[in-house]
Amino acid sequence: MPSPRVRILNVDFDPVTVAEASARVLAWARERNSRVVVTPNVDHVVQIADRPALAPVYAAADLVLADGQPLVWASRLLGVDLPERVAGSDLFPVLLEDAKAGSGVRVFLLGGMDGVAERAAERIREQYPWVEIAGTHAPPFGFEAREVDNERAVSAVAAANADLVLVGLGAPKQELWVHRERARLACGVALCLGATIDFMAGTIDRAPQWMRTSGLEWLYRLANEPRRLARRYARDALVFPRLLARDALTRRLGRIT
Repeated sequence: MPSPRVRILNVDFDPVTVAEASARVLAWARERNSRVVVTPNVDHVVQIADRPALAPVYAAADLVLADGQPLVWASRLLGVDLPERVAGSDLFPVLLEDAKAGSGVRVFLLGGMDGVAERAAERIREQYPWVEIAGTHAPPFGFEAREVDNERAVSAVAAANADLVLVGLGAPKQELWVHRERARLACGVALCLGATIDFMAGTIDRAPQWMRTSGLEWLYRLANEPRRLARRYARDALVFPRLLARDALTRRLGRIT
């Protein structure tokens, strides 16, 4: 039986490893129940604290994974101990590799700039020949607010009949959209994995492994995308320690009383 979720900074996480997450997702993949996987990182946690309406969206997901080494460290400080970081960009290649042991898997890619999802699909075919690409779709900016464009995106996913749908629309838009449309997606599992399509396409480079494991991936991304990420990271650096301190104090007072 799955372990109960653990609460960290008002977000409930599933305490699983990458291998355990992969096994669970692949078990769901052919059920066509439109399961949902989300991977909150520090920025997501800060956004949820600022916008409480986001909390039920993440809570309703079938698998909530901690994408960020600071969250793992925070869990240990708070005494709940997540086993490891499960980044979406680490999980997806593991899913594709693990699918080799079964009968393969059908994958649909939703998101990315024009041509990026197609490039990612080409690289997936090259590296994982047992994976079937069920299609790609790059919806235009703001599509979710326009009925015609939104229906086109939903129809593209539903028609693909995919085991896994990789959704790369950016957070929290991807989580909000999948939560709203999940009953119509007719897929196995919708994976809200941010920039994973770009990583798979090679349009964005990931940090070296030592930076990921040491919690410094944010520094690598900041150096490569300063204009886009500087303000976000500055806000997170101010807010996250306050959230952590408040959570620690609440737990301490709870034990005292």
